[in-house]
Amino acid sequence: MQAKTATGKTIPKLIQPTKTSKWAHTIKELKRNKHHYILMSPYMLIFFSFTVIPVVFSLGLSFFYFNMLEFPRFVGWQNYSRLFLNDDVFMIALKNTFMFAVITGPISYIACFLFAWIINELSPKIRAVMTLIFYAPSISGNVFFIWLIVFSGDSYGYLNGFLIKYGFMLEPILWLTNEKYILPIVILVQLWLSLGTSFLAFIAGLQTIDQTLIEAGAVDGINNRWQELWFITLPSMRPQLLFGAVLQITGAFAVADISIALAGFPSVNYAAHTVVTHLMDYGSIRFEMGYASAIATVLFVIMIGTNMLTQKMLRKVGE
Repeated sequence: MQAKTATGKTIPKLIQPTKTSKWAHTIKELKRNKHHYILMSPYMLIFFSFTVIPVVFSLGLSFFYFNMLEFPRFVGWQNYSRLFLNDDVFMIALKNTFMFAVITGPISYIACFLFAWIINELSPKIRAVMTLIFYAPSISGNVFFIWLIVFSGDSYGYLNGFLIKYGFMLEPILWLTNEKYILPIVILVQLWLSLGTSFLAFIAGLQTIDQTLIEAGAVDGINNRWQELWFITLPSMRPQLLFGAVLQITGAFAVADISIALAGFPSVNYAAHTVVTHLMDYGSIRFEMGYASAIATVLFVIMIGTNMLTQKMLRKVGE
């Protein structure tokens, strides 16, 4: 097809790709990369079967009343209105969960990176030993009993024994049954356990940074380690930073095992109750699956929103 200009000359007119041509191009690309998709298919099958489909099913079930004995009954927004207007325990759990996320999320994320950055400067043998030492708490099973001994409510508890011995107090404190102390203790233990997969991802990312970038930066005027960190190291590690952020956010919002192990289920006056323990209460004990699905959906939306905000912030690193 051709079109005329003001001077009378004819110029070819570009043909816009039709919907059919786009589909043909997509099919052609699928055929060209079919081996990659075949190799990905086992993971994608498992991912959709055990992640995507359950999430979609849970979202739909949140609009039903279902007790696992009767046939599901559609109730519309009733589960959500009950959750936010009539469930005082959920509001306590939501407040505690946000406190966990706001305190443990950023602190553990920054700590993971700083420790990884420091350890990366060591020699390979010392680096391997230090990595194991820092990573060990996150993979050790049943580590909670250590903290149960530390915060034991009698005089044989390590903390009580230390404070009594040196005259800071006369009688032992019931640390894990006093609502003033339960939440700070659980936050402390969560921070202790937070050097996990994100920590390893940061160490791996630091070791893959192209050294020529650092040399080029020195030529361009970067003259200290902090400038090197901001303009070279962090931009080069954006995939690892994003991966670590997703893990830390998920871990911060999904706290449950630590709370149950230290403070019991439920904790005193729900002092360490979280959204996940509330979900476990209705899903695993009361079997109100529709209501539990509504709790899970709210938590899922909070996590998605926080992850999107974090991604937006990480894009500005190094600018």
